[in-house]
Amino acid sequence: MKAEGNWIIPVVLVVSLVAMYFLWPDFQSFSNRAYSLFISGNHERIKDWVKGFGFWGPIIIFALMIFQTLFPLIPSILIMAVAVLAYGQVWGGLLAWGGLIIAAIVAYGIGRALGPVTVYKLVGQKAEQKVEGLVKRYGFWGIIATRVSPALSTDAASYAAGLLKMSFLRFLLATAIAIFPLTVLISFLGKDIERLKTTLIWISVISVAIFIGYVIYDHVIRQRGKGS
Repeated sequence: MKAEGNWIIPVVLVVSLVAMYFLWPDFQSFSNRAYSLFISGNHERIKDWVKGFGFWGPIIIFALMIFQTLFPLIPSILIMAVAVLAYGQVWGGLLAWGGLIIAAIVAYGIGRALGPVTVYKLVGQKAEQKVEGLVKRYGFWGIIATRVSPALSTDAASYAAGLLKMSFLRFLLATAIAIFPLTVLISFLGKDIERLKTTLIWISVISVAIFIGYVIYDHVIRQRGKGS
């Protein structure tokens, strides 16, 4: 199967999860329990709950990442921090990184397969169109900019890439590169939530400033090109 057709897989996955939620009472009960626990913000209880599933723990982390992409009620950073708390800096960090990539692929597939109407309902039309404009103009670097900055909607970037039919491999590479620094940061600061929040704020401010500088630079270069 060609890389450009890989968007079919996440769409099938999402449809399956939704069907399971409504048709399988035990799965619905489990999902509701997980949601209640995560919004409680009790990191120790969440960590113990995840580790209690043994082999299934990492799969649950992946499922929560996907759920967060579809229904942004649980911060993805919280899920990443729990992965680090439960499985350590190295394996927990890799788990968080892989989970974010899988969630991004799901969002890309939804954007590509279901179109703007569905995407606007998931993330809001204004937010999506704003990010879509950045991705359309800057492509690979637009994906990286929106993912590096916590101030911008990372899910919207994935949906936008799908809507614009950006190359799947380019999207995947940009996503993997962009979320790696955040994953490393959470791996080392995941146990100190307050310090992590402060650091993320600074990263957001700095990354937005750098991107604005790049946009201004790009605008000046384009204007010079028109004038020559």
